[in-house]
Amino acid sequence: MLEQSEAFSGFSVDDIPAAKQFYGTTLGLSVTEANGMLSLVTAGGRITLIYPKGADHVPATYTILNFPVDDIDSAVDWLTSKGVAMARYPGLPQDERGIMRGRAAGQGPDVAWFTDPAGNVLSVLQGG
Repeated sequence: MLEQSEAFSGFSVDDIPAAKQFYGTTLGLSVTEANGMLSLVTAGGRITLIYPKGADHVPATYTILNFPVDDIDSAVDWLTSKGVAMARYPGLPQDERGIMRGRAAGQGPDVAWFTDPAGNVLSVLQGG
C-alpha cells in the first residue's frame, strides 16, 4: 500500500517567519506557506515540510537536509557571502573554512555543516 505513496520529510522550527526568510531569501529555495507551515520544494520536486513547534522546539542533533553540490568551495563561499556561518565540530578534521575533506582521504564526501535559525543542522556536500 505505502509503496505507491510519495513520502516526504519534515522537521520543526521555533519561528516560521525566520525559517521562511532563511530558506527562501538566504538560501534561495522555493518556499510556500499554508496552514501555518512551510513547504520547501527543491530540485526534482522533492517537498520538505517545516512545521512550528514554538517553545517546545528542540533542534535536531543530526543533519536534517543535505545539499549535494558540484563545488563545495564555491558553495561555502556563496553561503558565507549570505551571512551563513559554517559549524565547527570538535574532533572532526575541518579546514579553516569549516570543510571536512573526506574525498582526499578516501573517507566519504567533502562536507560543510551550518544551521538554520532554529538550530537545525544542514550541510553541503561534494562527492562520495
